[in-house]
Amino acid sequence: MAAGALRTVPLAGELTASLISRAAGRYGLPPAGVLRLWTCRNSPARLDGGGVRADAEVVLNEAGRRVLAELCGVEPAVLARALPAFTVDDPKISNGREAARAQARWRAAGAVAGPAAFGCRLCTARRTGQALRAVRYMPRWRRVCTRHGRWLLDAEADQPLEHLDLRNVPEVVAAQRRWPGVARRAVRARVEPEQAFALAHAVVAHWWEQALYWEAEWIWPRRLHRLAGGSVGAELEWWRIVGRDAAIFPEAVAVADALLDPVMQELLWHDTDAPGGPRLAPFDGVFARRLSERLERPWLYPLDDGNAPLMAWQGAVRRERFRAENQVPRHGWYPDDPWFLRKEHRPPFVALQLRRLGEQQAAARRVAGVLQAARARRAAPGAGRWQAFTDRRGRRCRAYQQLSCSRSL
Repeated sequence: MAAGALRTVPLAGELTASLISRAAGRYGLPPAGVLRLWTCRNSPARLDGGGVRADAEVVLNEAGRRVLAELCGVEPAVLARALPAFTVDDPKISNGREAARAQARWRAAGAVAGPAAFGCRLCTARRTGQALRAVRYMPRWRRVCTRHGRWLLDAEADQPLEHLDLRNVPEVVAAQRRWPGVARRAVRARVEPEQAFALAHAVVAHWWEQALYWEAEWIWPRRLHRLAGGSVGAELEWWRIVGRDAAIFPEAVAVADALLDPVMQELLWHDTDAPGGPRLAPFDGVFARRLSERLERPWLYPLDDGNAPLMAWQGAVRRERFRAENQVPRHGWYPDDPWFLRKEHRPPFVALQLRRLGEQQAAARRVAGVLQAARARRAAPGAGRWQAFTDRRGRRCRAYQQLSCSRSL
């Protein structure tokens, strides 16, 4: 069948590699069979199990873009509007003597146009007529499919799920509907919505790690069980990693809304206002109590042992207010942007946490195997007999190692 005989419609924000995979599926071919249309200069990133990562992205040169447009039966201008990576140039394939040949280069989606997540298969089938897997560039505040009640998971993690069912968690869908209002407030405050959400997400993720030991916390455990379909069972650690972003999403939206509220910033200033300059905010101040109430956890503020992202934001807001009122020049070693999230304050990605969990479980299995083998040796016939030997000074002693069952004195 000639290329372009079947039309493959791109999705808004879709990965180029995802569109190629769906085009191959429309022709009944594996993705590798269609990728032969391009000269690939490297290999895609792979999972520990050997499979290709779902967020592996393809960057094409000009000749390669024309081949993709012909394959999908879609104008290049349409692909340029739909695919964020379609117009990305790579000097290694765009220049040189072989630039006229259709070439492709594999990249990580996060390094091309941002984080990637699995698309909703029901929305994909409704839009394209194909009930196939699609991977799209999606910011973390846009992971809820409100039409079908699904939380779309990260594509970089090595786990079998593509989405979490939100039909029993309506507060997550309601938070997604509230987010556009919070984003508009951020724009009015001259703050990038991405920065506001990233900071709020880091603040709540810090509490999430501590909440396992909070006796008064019952909202997150119930929500996590409902996300798991009723109960997490024996996989609590795995579900705490995979379901974290969905479980804390309502609180992240609420914290972003609170930090953007001028009234809350005024309360913070009154808590820390003192002669001679701003001081640290007390843990039992009005700001901490009001923030806990907005999160429906009035008991939270005494348990907070120092939320690093929140404390950094408070310090930057206080310094900015103090400098503005006292006309104090800025110092270069202090960050001027309160919404700047430091690298050490960013929560770990799901893929990294799953990798660490797998390593811990593998180490635990190795230790259990060694202990089991040691118990078997001790229980074997003749295991309690010691081997006599003579040391270098001629004294007869007992060895520290027991005899195996196949040997005797």
